[in-house]
Amino acid sequence: APSLAGATIAASGTLGQIIPPSIVLVILGDQLSNAYQEAQRSYGLQTEGVLSIGDLFTGAIIPGLLLVGCYTLYILIIAIVRPSLAPSAPPTSMQKGQRIKLLGKAFRAMLPPLLLIIAVLGSILSGYATPTRGAALGGMGALLLASYNLSRLHSTTRKLVIFATVSLLAILVLDVLGVDFRTNREVWSTSAKLLVALALGASVLIIFGTISSLRFLHKSGELAQITRNSMHITSMVFIILIGATIFSLVFRGLGGDHLVARALDAAPGGPYGALVCVMIAMFVLGFFLDFIEITFVIVPLVAPPLLASGMDPVWLGVLMALNLQTSFLTPPFGFALFYLRGVAPPELSTQALYKGVLPFIGIQIFVILLIAFVPSLLLTH
Repeated sequence: APSLAGATIAASGTLGQIIPPSIVLVILGDQLSNAYQEAQRSYGLQTEGVLSIGDLFTGAIIPGLLLVGCYTLYILIIAIVRPSLAPSAPPTSMQKGQRIKLLGKAFRAMLPPLLLIIAVLGSILSGYATPTRGAALGGMGALLLASYNLSRLHSTTRKLVIFATVSLLAILVLDVLGVDFRTNREVWSTSAKLLVALALGASVLIIFGTISSLRFLHKSGELAQITRNSMHITSMVFIILIGATIFSLVFRGLGGDHLVARALDAAPGGPYGALVCVMIAMFVLGFFLDFIEITFVIVPLVAPPLLASGMDPVWLGVLMALNLQTSFLTPPFGFALFYLRGVAPPELSTQALYKGVLPFIGIQIFVILLIAFVPSLLLTH
């Protein structure tokens, strides 16, 4: 059925907002980190330490996989109970050798970006790299991968990109193995000289590969478009951040933060009753606001009192991230619905799309409740 197919695509697209690396977790982690420090300073929270984005990345892995499993289970049940809504694919005359060749081509296309994701996410989760260093690694890998894919008829650029990628991987492996790259040592062994020389040569190849990639992307026009899009997104985020900061300053100056804290303290059910009220409010706001506005405006006001009550910041952050993920599917302003509606065929009406995503929203709410009642499902360092 068009509604099931469209809803499946829209819901699957939102998984990137909860499965690391996720922009939702990055922005939410920054705001929760500030709120955690505010709770320690203003509310006398005795717990020491800081909340890092890597902690949220680690905690969100199992909830993200749970969502994937629940989506898959729902689709399988629909296919079994009502096969007319999910008919099987028509038989194909493709030979076995052609199928294997097609699968191999798809595997080769998926392998480079998959390895890049594993490298970035693995370096952050293992503690080898901070999110900032992981982002730099991802940016370098994405630059080399883009120039490699676009330079099919430019053999020199492709060779430099390959050499730069291999060199980058070699330096990362040597660094993980604990090789000392310092050059201001007094005693040099033969192995140390070879390793440092290898690292210097690899660095030169990385520099030449990066320059060649930038030069090629500039000539093709892709670099200007990428830079322009990045500037637009960054400007939008910072404009929202400036507006939210001004609002928060005025709100706090008028005593609004104390009013919010008293309202949460007076909520029935204690801290967890207050958490339910906050989650319901965020869910309703997700119908009309983007997750960025909710994160920058609402989280700094409600998170410090909740954290001051002793709630685990990673657990609270994952719950909020799952809640914010639903805003991509909730009509009328769900971004995933807008994007899909713009490319969907005429057979998929807006009403059918809205109706089709309702079960997936229910699945997201179920996972939120599951994480709320079984916090041990979260991975922690």
